[in-house]
Amino acid sequence: MAILKLYGGKHATCTQRVATLLHELKVPFELVEVDLMAGEHKSPAYLAKQPFGQIPTSCAEEEDGFVVYETRAICRYIAAKYPASGLIPSESKANAIFEQAACAELTNFDPSANKLVFETVLKPMFYGTKADAAVNRYIAGDSLTLADLFYIPYAPLLAAGGIDIMTQKPNIARWYKELVARPSWLANAGGVTTTTAY
Repeated sequence: MAILKLYGGKHATCTQRVATLLHELKVPFELVEVDLMAGEHKSPAYLAKQPFGQIPTSCAEEEDGFVVYETRAICRYIAAKYPASGLIPSESKANAIFEQAACAELTNFDPSANKLVFETVLKPMFYGTKADAAVNRYIAGDSLTLADLFYIPYAPLLAAGGIDIMTQKPNIARWYKELVARPSWLANAGGVTTTTAY
């Protein structure tokens, strides 16, 4: 069996995600570095492997020349080849819980974290510009979602316990103050009471 080739950037987070899994499973692989700054990811040779011109791409380089792209698809493919690892549960309920958690990471955490890393790390490092502290107004983007509301009950209790993590950083403090000032929270802050009409 040919060694798996992982095409990507040594410090690219998506490449690191796949490499972490490969190390977890002790799967030998060769990192084939793709020079993003030189536009190598847009070359015809690379686009033949990854039509969107993104990294990483995983080439199993087996007899059939199978190629898979998209980080999580690569990881699922590799984990499925090692079912004994239990990284993808096979029992239906356990698998549903796994998929639920994987979806939450992909749709709620990753987009926000990605924007924040770009603003606070990559912009200053590569472009020499200052971060925009208000890049994400809420946890899951620019609009209020349930993800924000889920934080409310415990957040004020942290402050009451002398833990000031909700006010240490300006953007978190702004977000927190907006949440605890919402009429929906104020209606319940002193305890939940029956409400029969609005």
